[in-house]
Amino acid sequence: MYTFIICLIAAVALWFLQGQRSAIRQNGRRLPRPPGTLPLAGNGLWFLRPRHDLLDWFVGANHQTGFSTFEISVPSLPPAIVISDPKNVEHVLKNDELFIKGTFFRSRSWDLFGNGIINADGDLWRIQRKAGLRFFSNANLKIFLDEALPPILDDTETFLDAAVNSEETVDMQQVFLELTTRLMGKVAYDMDIPASLPFSKAFDFASGAIGNRFHNPFWKIREFVFGAPLRKAFVEVTRFGNEIVSSTVAKRQNPSTATDNSTKARNPLQDNLINSLLDHIQDHQVVEDAAMNYLSAGRDTTAQSLTWTLYLLLRHPEHQESLLGELARAFPSASRSSALRAVTYDQVQPVSLPYTHSVFTETLRLCPPVPFELKECVVPTTFPDGTWLPKGSVVIWVPWAMGRSHKIWGDDSELFRPDRWLDAAGSIGLQKSAFEFPVFNGGPRTCLGKKLAELLAVAVLARLMWRYEFAEVVTKELGGCGRGGERKSQNSLTLPMEDGLPVKVSRRACAPGLGRQSKGYTICGEKTAKKETIATKLPSLY
Repeated sequence: MYTFIICLIAAVALWFLQGQRSAIRQNGRRLPRPPGTLPLAGNGLWFLRPRHDLLDWFVGANHQTGFSTFEISVPSLPPAIVISDPKNVEHVLKNDELFIKGTFFRSRSWDLFGNGIINADGDLWRIQRKAGLRFFSNANLKIFLDEALPPILDDTETFLDAAVNSEETVDMQQVFLELTTRLMGKVAYDMDIPASLPFSKAFDFASGAIGNRFHNPFWKIREFVFGAPLRKAFVEVTRFGNEIVSSTVAKRQNPSTATDNSTKARNPLQDNLINSLLDHIQDHQVVEDAAMNYLSAGRDTTAQSLTWTLYLLLRHPEHQESLLGELARAFPSASRSSALRAVTYDQVQPVSLPYTHSVFTETLRLCPPVPFELKECVVPTTFPDGTWLPKGSVVIWVPWAMGRSHKIWGDDSELFRPDRWLDAAGSIGLQKSAFEFPVFNGGPRTCLGKKLAELLAVAVLARLMWRYEFAEVVTKELGGCGRGGERKSQNSLTLPMEDGLPVKVSRRACAPGLGRQSKGYTICGEKTAKKETIATKLPSLY
């Protein structure tokens, strides 16, 4: 018995030790280790902690090391480095044949993403991207914003009006998720896909579990014991993907059912995403995987980014005032007492609403929808800073930490300051490369939905912020606030807000020309001031 225990301890020690022995070098020398590296355990204990603690640790390491590359060691993780220098990030993102998702990533994400574009490399990735390029054309983006979005936003406002009348608390993260899910369902798959479907809950649960696989070296043991709900969630996601493809195939085989004039009026898109995928890919299983990948990327990241944007505006009401001022100047004939319905594709361009764009971009800097990225090198390679990696090593870069880098953004990098993106004339002035600001990836894998996400977010913010006031609910029973009053993200592959964003909603009660004036637009008297005090009683997030 004692011999078995000793052997087990020795095996565990060797397992931990292997993560600290690698051939990685920089100009012939071993790379430095980050703060908090322990004997045997290396950095593994940080990866066992909640993800927001891990992200904070990466920020601290970034502030101490600047652009210097460092090596980390985590049991079950291949030899790995963390890069922050934009030149090194550029080396990875521009050399898509050298750095792939690889076995480490796919072995953890396969159950959810399969052969979809998030997981794919090589020809399989290229053919899915080609299908997506056709779908995300400028002509289609205009249809998304001008024809598909307005009726969905009308439904959103109807829901919020009911919440105003009932004085019930609303979770805005769910509101935004409902909106983006329905929009993607309509334009991409010609389906009505509300976020309340079992698929949506199953996907959110599975995404959290997949995220845990990247942090917890013991995930296989955990899922072996407690994995029944997760396996059920995977089955539901797969079933829904099959439903999307099979229903579209049926329509294509019976075109007479979808060619009458009324159908054309309801669905103005000539080439939706699912048809584009079926045109390019023969294997329907791959089409199912691709469809679910695009749905996830299109709905989750934008909804979550809108949630963090609203949250930061509530915590910083002075920036909310500036945003409303811009809307008042851009739409001088609009009334506070009615919805801002004339928000079109042309009107939400950066030249028309630069401050609103800067608010969303600043949110992405501090709250990137994918806060942690990694790839695997397939051949030995040398980085611009002299770091040499053997084949099979993992490269990590952390947009969450890079967005707070003093070397990229200055000493105020942790402050929420949308005007950093504007020039003296109030136009978008600050330009950062995709390698300094890798929120939308870069190189050949630059996010296809970048422009749609930006324009959609500005359109939604314009309509909802114009019509409604939101007051954050801070009681623990209704979502709570952790870590000194700051909201945090829950574990996932993306950045959902833990417990959502509960708010009370009220209508902005006056039109321009009434009430007191501030920064060139009207604030509705004492009511607004009271709402602002609710949002600012707790410590500021940044």
